[in-house]
Amino acid sequence: MGKMSRLGNDLYNGRKSIDFIGRKGLWYGITAVLVGLAIAIIIAKPLNFGVEFRGGTEQKITVSAGVDQADADDLREAIADADIEGAANPAVTTAGGNSLVLTTESLDDAAEDESQAIITELFPDVEPTEDISVQDVGPSWGQEVAERALIGIGVFLVIVVLFIWGYFREWKMSVAALVALAHDILITIAVYALSGFQVTPAAVTGLLAILGFSLYDTVVVFDKVKENTTTLRKSSETYAEAANLAVNQTLVRSINTSIVALIPIGAILYVSAVQLGASSLQDLALAQFVGMAAGVYSSVMLAPRILVHLKSSETEVVEQARRAKARKRAMADRYATVPVFKEDMPVADETDADRPARPARSENDEAEPGNRPRSSEDAIGKGRVAPTQQRPVSTSNASGRQQPVRQTRSKRGKK
Repeated sequence: MGKMSRLGNDLYNGRKSIDFIGRKGLWYGITAVLVGLAIAIIIAKPLNFGVEFRGGTEQKITVSAGVDQADADDLREAIADADIEGAANPAVTTAGGNSLVLTTESLDDAAEDESQAIITELFPDVEPTEDISVQDVGPSWGQEVAERALIGIGVFLVIVVLFIWGYFREWKMSVAALVALAHDILITIAVYALSGFQVTPAAVTGLLAILGFSLYDTVVVFDKVKENTTTLRKSSETYAEAANLAVNQTLVRSINTSIVALIPIGAILYVSAVQLGASSLQDLALAQFVGMAAGVYSSVMLAPRILVHLKSSETEVVEQARRAKARKRAMADRYATVPVFKEDMPVADETDADRPARPARSENDEAEPGNRPRSSEDAIGKGRVAPTQQRPVSTSNASGRQQPVRQTRSKRGKK
């Protein structure tokens, strides 16, 4: 068995434990720092929305000699270095084997002339009037995409809240899951703003995709929490300890799942950003990569901690914590309840006179079941109490034959 397998087995069985729930100040502090930095980044460096959202100018260049991705990269760098107003962040993609599409912000006539001069300098066989077609792109389509995305997110969140509430029978789990989800989205948006990548419809698609991954991992952890806390009253654990055990039991699974998901997305991000240049794959992969990485943190460190914090004031949880503390104290010192002998403690020897006298019993009283009179003389040295004979056994014709006569063992078989 490998080290990772042994570690996972020890975490699952509770032989080893990482205190995710008890370190409230640590995880809340890290989360507050991350969220604060994300908000500061978004304010200091706003998102770079693509032309699909803010409108712009699209120029399609037809090159008879053929083009490839290297030509697109050269044109993008040349336009960006020319300091053309409105073309600071151009996007150049290939369209087939002999066309390039240059997308910039809205350009006036002078800026269009400058950009076309750079195009003809790089591709001498291009005629501006014949091989370059200019089209203005309005922001209406991008606004429609944004509105549809917001509606989709709203419907998605409502369904998720109802599902978690209905499955776990606990609305506080829905609140914890939504807080963790908001954390993931905010971190992803901040990384996008810091990187300077354009926000395109592909980026919005990637942002929607991470919602499902983040909630999936959180629901798995919550399901284990529910399993561990179902019979909590019979155990010596508190709700926080049972939740921490659930996080440890799902930790290795969460790490393995995230690694398997992040490796191919990281490869797509590298190929699209380094080898293919700016493309829709780059926008999609960046959103998914950052969102999935943030989702692992939020589902393991943040969401369970928020859930325990919300439930810490419930009466049942408080009483269980009190019972667990008492059981642990009793298990740690089993003789803690035995009174300690003191020198001035009154000591009294019980004598026969101090014992309460039993009421006298007459011969005519019937013996109650289970409370027959016993003869202590017959039981001396035998380790038992022999019952006293109620009446002598006499001859009876009830069964048509003589009944045996009860005798002592020493007289049996003797005449």
